[in-house]
Amino acid sequence: MKLTDIFSLLGGLALFLYGMQMMGGGLEAAAGNKMKKILEKLTANRFLGVLVGAGITAVIQSSSATTVMVVGFVNSGMMTLRQAVWIIMGANIGTTITGQLIALDIGTFAPLIAFLGVALIVFIKNQKVHNYGLIIAGLGILFVGMNMMSSAMEPLQNSEAFIGLMTKFSNPVLGILAGMIFTAIIQSSSASVGILQTLASSGLISLSNAVYVLFGQNIGTCITAVLASIGTSRSAKRTTIIHLMFNIIGTIIFTAICILTPLTSLIEWLTPDKVSAQIANMHTLFNIATTLLLIPFGNFMALAAEKILPEKAEEKAEGMHLQFLRPVEMKGENHIGLSAILRNDIKKELGRMLAMTKENVNESFNAIRSRSTQLLASIEEREKYIDYLNKEISKYISKILVNENNAKDTKYISALFKVCGNLERISDHAVNLGEYAQTMEEQGIVLSDAEMDEIREMQSTSMEALEALETIASTSKKDIRQIKALEQKIDDMTEKYRGHSLERMQKNISSAEGCVIFSEMLTDFERIGDHILNIGQEMGRGKVSA
Repeated sequence: MKLTDIFSLLGGLALFLYGMQMMGGGLEAAAGNKMKKILEKLTANRFLGVLVGAGITAVIQSSSATTVMVVGFVNSGMMTLRQAVWIIMGANIGTTITGQLIALDIGTFAPLIAFLGVALIVFIKNQKVHNYGLIIAGLGILFVGMNMMSSAMEPLQNSEAFIGLMTKFSNPVLGILAGMIFTAIIQSSSASVGILQTLASSGLISLSNAVYVLFGQNIGTCITAVLASIGTSRSAKRTTIIHLMFNIIGTIIFTAICILTPLTSLIEWLTPDKVSAQIANMHTLFNIATTLLLIPFGNFMALAAEKILPEKAEEKAEGMHLQFLRPVEMKGENHIGLSAILRNDIKKELGRMLAMTKENVNESFNAIRSRSTQLLASIEEREKYIDYLNKEISKYISKILVNENNAKDTKYISALFKVCGNLERISDHAVNLGEYAQTMEEQGIVLSDAEMDEIREMQSTSMEALEALETIASTSKKDIRQIKALEQKIDDMTEKYRGHSLERMQKNISSAEGCVIFSEMLTDFERIGDHILNIGQEMGRGKVSA
């Protein structure tokens, strides 16, 4: 095998993997947040869940990508472990489509398919069409890469050393190990099965030897999900255990069947002159039969995963931390469904931020009403935490926006970014209010009973408006109207109370110093209302949905 053949082999593999990445990226951009909604609706039923998993994987040509997506959904709380079981089973069926397409010699039309996809991207100025073009072009490039690998492997037909290596795979253990290791290295069972088909088509490996490599490839593909589960919740890690269990059980059963029965000969008899089709059929049979066998035991597999990896008392996170988001540096990956997972996690983190902001606003008014500075320390400490969350969430969102391809999702994430900034500004005004209590105590300023009653009303209205933002994700027109009405109420109260303050000062009911500080309070009260309205408008504009 010449150096140029090795280069062609590597180049073909690169095109194959890049084609799959293009298809996945196109689907992610086209589907956007719809992926989450589809999964939520259909995974409650095990059979529909299997079909959804198979369908998604058939489109993106990668069970690893589907499983990584599922791990992320489980980690984010968007999907239960038992729902994930059915998607994983379906993913194993969907991944067999690549092998069947290769067996059908669709590679002959690969350049035309790639051209059609690129034409949609280049010549039609429509983002949706571009996304579909990515999927089509990715499919074509995938098969161009496969043809390159096939051509590069032809010289191996005359290599006695390589043929001798292939014959060693008649030992089931060696064959399974070889399939596992190779697939784990390239992290794609579709690619490794395609290469196996190419080897077989070139006469370098027989079906009787290839089947054990094939079974090992099904186990090796789990490595991608295992890597994706590092740093995730225990439920997410259990998802990878289920994926491993499925393929290990299937491998044990089919290895025994191939050793004890003439299954391999039967598959050869069905398509006697086409070994690539024989491998594709065995791959399909393996995954469909294993799925049918294990569907009744899906809940038991979830239970077994929980027993293997039981819950444990997690150490309480100390100091300021992100509770729902992993550090931004860990988000280098860009797998299918990632945007939906991250949006869900960001909303949860913003929910924490909102709760802290509400507490700060409430305590700041309590500090004024009690004429005490004791609460100011806790307000300022909480403000530091809110500043930290604003900084980290903003960094996180900036990272996502760089890789986001879907226009609607970009608008959605940008809305969350603005929500984060407005929450931080509300907390700043709460600190200002708390500091007025300190000023009153230091300078001996006493507000009149009428002013204290109005401050009580300001507190009540502020809390009502903040509670209207409770979910961070409300999009109903009723919710937005309520927020607008409350902001208008705050503006009206501010104007009315300023008039009352001037009247009290003219009648000598309030001191000049008291009127000045009360006017400052009204300014912060009004600004809180403005930022609440900003959040409400971003909810509507970005269509932030639960």
